[in-house]
Amino acid sequence: MKEGPSSPHRDPRAELMALTAELRPELHRYCARLMGSVIDGEDVVQDTLARALVALDEIKDMPRLRPWLFRIAHNRALDLLRSRAVRRAEPIEAASDVADEASADPMETLMRQEAVETAVSRFAELPLMQRSVVILKDVLDESLKDIADLLDLTVDAVKAHLARGRARLAEINALAATHAAARPVSEAVARYVAMFNTQNWDGLRALLADDVKLHQSTYPVRLGSAEVGRFFTIYATLGGVRLQPAWVEGREVIAVFEPGAGATPSYFMWIEWKDGRISLIRDYRYARYIVDDAKLLLAPDGDTAPNKNAH
Repeated sequence: MKEGPSSPHRDPRAELMALTAELRPELHRYCARLMGSVIDGEDVVQDTLARALVALDEIKDMPRLRPWLFRIAHNRALDLLRSRAVRRAEPIEAASDVADEASADPMETLMRQEAVETAVSRFAELPLMQRSVVILKDVLDESLKDIADLLDLTVDAVKAHLARGRARLAEINALAATHAAARPVSEAVARYVAMFNTQNWDGLRALLADDVKLHQSTYPVRLGSAEVGRFFTIYATLGGVRLQPAWVEGREVIAVFEPGAGATPSYFMWIEWKDGRISLIRDYRYARYIVDDAKLLLAPDGDTAPNKNAH
């Protein structure tokens, strides 16, 4: 893990906050693939940073912050995955030949490129330790030694997990469907998008449940229709923002297009409903790195006609 020298007069909290802005996209790339979900990965990132701030007050000897954050994220993600019993870890076998990171082996380069281009959700099909090693080596380009230190393994064990994980990931990619099927737009999302695109802010506020919650990255959670209603007040001042229904990881979401963005969404929102009212809004405007790894499937432009059989 790469981290510069520390000052003898460190302010741990200030240092952590400064590092956080730089490190969040990288932490998300790791956590999203570990969880098999860009949305769940961001939840782990936020939880990691909250836990780190609390832990700073209890630590006597300050650790190097970058590897420490990755270790917290790793442990938190594994706790969640184990609680779901997603996968059983496979036993370590003898280490296969893995090129050293200092060499410019063409096969190594090809394997790293395949890992970077692999859909986030497919990593969830790997056993946990293989998953962690492949992500750290092939996606984040960490050294074998740093991976061993983070995961409390020997370098030979890291090589074994890497070789097996790469082979399994290649099999998964070979079997994966090349195209996702189009889906109907739900009536609720169609109505929300249509009202937003026509700037019917009062109509949108009327859809909010009394106890609605708004999550926006590192900002405090907003609660209640009056407080969350300001969300639309802010968007009313931006101008030119357009929404389009979409899907990511099997969840119906809403892609957000900003002026000048062309055909590429800038970020997305995820909305939950209860009894026909909005109960939760997750807006990823301040965590735009998520869309870089999200395989968004957009509904056809203008396809917001309500489908009363879908929700």
